[in-house]
Amino acid sequence: MKIPLQISFHDMPVSPALETLIREKAAKLEQFHPNMTGCRVVVDKPHNHSQQGEQFAVTVDVSVPGANLVVNHVRNEDANVAVRDAFLAARRQVEDHVRRKQAEVRHPGQAPMAEAPEAPEV
Repeated sequence: MKIPLQISFHDMPVSPALETLIREKAAKLEQFHPNMTGCRVVVDKPHNHSQQGEQFAVTVDVSVPGANLVVNHVRNEDANVAVRDAFLAARRQVEDHVRRKQAEVRHPGQAPMAEAPEAPEV
């Protein structure tokens, strides 16, 4: 990664074990797009209604050339599961971005043809 990984913890103490897990997941994510320019991860423990259990919210913001991919709706009562699910969603977004870019390279500026061209009359 060209820009170092940024990890933030909000409304909770810093967890070295969780930070290690995030670093491992970010390194694996880089395998799917070697030109990642940055990755920011926020682990938040928002204050919830008393009837709901404590949940961790994880946001993953991945920067790649031409796009900024954000995963921010991942919540779980287990912080490790929330991190895993957020990085799985980020991986899918990175893979989709790579596929779209490869399709653009194969067919630059070409619109799909609705009809076959007519043969010239002789």
